[in-house]
Amino acid sequence: MTEDNKQSPTIEKATAINGAILALFALVSTGLIAVTHLITKDKIAEEIEAALARRLNDIIPAEAYDNDVYHDCMRVKSDELLGSQDHQNVYRMRKENEDYAVFMTSVAPDGYAGKIKLVVGIYQDGTIAGVRVTEHQETPGLGDKIEIEKSSWIKSFDAKSLTNTPIEQWKVTKDGGEFDALTGATITPRAIVKAVKNTLVFYERSREELFNPDTSCGVTDD
Repeated sequence: MTEDNKQSPTIEKATAINGAILALFALVSTGLIAVTHLITKDKIAEEIEAALARRLNDIIPAEAYDNDVYHDCMRVKSDELLGSQDHQNVYRMRKENEDYAVFMTSVAPDGYAGKIKLVVGIYQDGTIAGVRVTEHQETPGLGDKIEIEKSSWIKSFDAKSLTNTPIEQWKVTKDGGEFDALTGATITPRAIVKAVKNTLVFYERSREELFNPDTSCGVTDD
């Protein structure tokens, strides 16, 4: 038997052992990931709900409604008006069984640095209660002034509607509209103004369905 033949079984055995170790490592890693997910998923859900509650109560005071908002909800989809192929959430607020407002998520897909995620509070009559940015990648010191913590610009939508602000005025002033741009940044506010307008259009088209309690947490497409 040659020296090469003597070494071959040893190499094969070592390869088999290494393969078994890697397989075991992969199995253990997968198991740990699954266990971690099970342990943390409720906590993550709680944190998401808490963040949503802070945004919601910043726009619409908790005493204004008396229903369980987080379970009085539905999911909707409109690529054209809500800015995404993903379903968006709608939370309904009611007071003594009367429709009061909705709290909707939507997306401005054409921000300067990408998608800008929003929440829009809309009173039953179609008037905006408030708008907040929940996620963005806009330029620090310029586009990030869309955050309520950085400037009051986002409050320019408060009390606006398609009734008191004609749809052709839903543009930044540079484009002949009613909304101011941010100093040194036009693309970002332009994208948000368009997204908020489109969210209002979606609301007006779907108002009756959005408040329908029979669609609670269901899914609908526009």
